[in-house]
Amino acid sequence: MTTLNNGVEANITQTQPLWLLAEITYRCPLHCAFCYNPTDYADHTKNELNTDEWIKVLRDARKMGALQLGISGGEPLLRDDIEDIVTEANQLGYYSNLITSGVGLTEKRIDAFKAGGLDHIQLSMHDITEEISNFVTDTKTFKLKQKVAAMIKDRGYPMVLNVVIHRYNIGHIKEILEMAEKLGADYVELANTQYYGWSLINRNQLMPTKEQIDEAEKITNEFREYIGNKMKIFFVVPDYYAERPKKCMNGWGEVFMIVTANGDVLPCHSARVLPNIDFPNVKNDQLNEIWYDSSAFNKYRGDDWMKEPCRSCSEKENDLGGCRCQAFLLSGDAEGADPICTKSPHRHLIDQALEDSKNEILQAQPIIFRTDKNSKELIQGEHKERLKDFKAMP
Repeated sequence: MTTLNNGVEANITQTQPLWLLAEITYRCPLHCAFCYNPTDYADHTKNELNTDEWIKVLRDARKMGALQLGISGGEPLLRDDIEDIVTEANQLGYYSNLITSGVGLTEKRIDAFKAGGLDHIQLSMHDITEEISNFVTDTKTFKLKQKVAAMIKDRGYPMVLNVVIHRYNIGHIKEILEMAEKLGADYVELANTQYYGWSLINRNQLMPTKEQIDEAEKITNEFREYIGNKMKIFFVVPDYYAERPKKCMNGWGEVFMIVTANGDVLPCHSARVLPNIDFPNVKNDQLNEIWYDSSAFNKYRGDDWMKEPCRSCSEKENDLGGCRCQAFLLSGDAEGADPICTKSPHRHLIDQALEDSKNEILQAQPIIFRTDKNSKELIQGEHKERLKDFKAMP
């Protein structure tokens, strides 16, 4: 037992982190309306871990059993030490994945990544049209991304494209898949927007209707039949159109560990929105103690924390009550059932959001893009008129 525990009983599970996500910076040249970074990221941009601190994180997590490493941000390529981080990861035996917008990837850098042992590059794409791609990112990066995709393919990396799906591009699913085929993609993830962070603020502008989702899935299935094994396509269904929640992150503190740019350690990307949890930092505490003994990581392990209707639910082991962050953001109760579940007393909040997805007046509201200025304004309490429908939005 360590001082990290703060009165919460340590979990006796021998689970180990298998996936380490290193969010090495929150800086980013793109201003995506659906970014999963926290809306208050401007409060967390100072005191980024330095190279030696990141290397210690990699070594400590590897000793604990971590095998998969995701290197993300923000835009990780804005750091000039990423080549050193990649090389260290390879020497430690990680399977490493660079998650990038492509901005900052040059011939010289990709050659250095290849030499350093980077296994995988996941490139974000946004649409088949320059207009929409540039609009939703609030930047002019469409042509650059095409060049970066070719660069990745030329180096023999698996071509992995991630496309966030929303109202502005859902009508282009077939064309997006055709573009991926032309680029020689091996994997395409059509990731329907999940509503956390910036995408929750912009939910009314981004959320497609159920009819649009159904049509997009139909087109995806037809393209799968056409393409066969040449390209694997993943269609990630948005939470809001389900009747049961997902087992978020495969369970709180069970598989995934996120270390943020300033060294905070989280069990999921959005966990800092939750109240009354002080997340430990690798600058002050040992990583293995954080994982096994901290009150933060033990808080929602298992099912002892559950309230009704989850506590007595026959399905609780399937979903562990769903997402704690979603429960809090929508209902204000972090220990309540995920409102996605039709058994939740707050399911009406989801149903109302689905109705709002058809409301043209709400759709016409201006998007709040992910910028330093907007983040600071949100921290200061501005844009309250946009947050009033989200019960506990920070």
